[in-house]
Amino acid sequence: LVSKPYVEITLNTMRRFGVDVARDGWSRFTIPAASRYVSPREIYVEGDASSASYFLAAGAISGLSGGGPVRVAGVGRASFQGDVRFTEILERMGAKITMGDNWIEAGAGAEAARRGTLKGIAADFNHIPDAAMTAAMAALFADGPSTLRNIGSWRVKETDRIAAMAKELRKLGAVVEEGRDYLRITPPHSSRLTPHAVIDTYDDHRMAMCFSLAALGGVAVRINDPGCVAKTFPEYFDVFAGIAER
Repeated sequence: LVSKPYVEITLNTMRRFGVDVARDGWSRFTIPAASRYVSPREIYVEGDASSASYFLAAGAISGLSGGGPVRVAGVGRASFQGDVRFTEILERMGAKITMGDNWIEAGAGAEAARRGTLKGIAADFNHIPDAAMTAAMAALFADGPSTLRNIGSWRVKETDRIAAMAKELRKLGAVVEEGRDYLRITPPHSSRLTPHAVIDTYDDHRMAMCFSLAALGGVAVRINDPGCVAKTFPEYFDVFAGIAER
């Protein structure tokens, strides 16, 4: 089962509304016939952790040159969403993460800020495939190659994201090895991104949002069809501009 945390969100939400689903591993789910939803009376509606990943990465990346940190409200340690675990990836890459029940703050760790780069990593992203795209962008600012494994589901998203990410990352100067279910990303020499780039988005909202992060590396980046973000985050570029201008 791909993207297990999304199924876990559904099971947790149903439980909060009074319906316990019997689970046989990750292959069979049984709902008792007499189940009825009951109001929990009060519930906190979280923000979208996948969308939060762009701003958390922005805090870590901008911290390499004296900017950041960035705080995101609406998700935190109490979140049911699997993409909150993107913070673990950022920490492995050298980011400093602080977290409350319903907020997360990300900046560059002291060592990363001193070096001016994040750390390259190798990780399995089956559990957070959407946030993995943000990790691919963070890899551009690392001190060596990063390998994103078990992302075969990217092939059947809004576009073939493995092929699309590989093509567009190369425009920024990265060396990219594309496999059936993985990407290996080597940052440009001396971490100097291509100064100008035109990025195609393939009618994919996440392509548009994650490639905006290249601007934090001094790239004059043009995003084709930015309106595709309307699928999940219509105000994305206004919000991004609000932190990028500081």
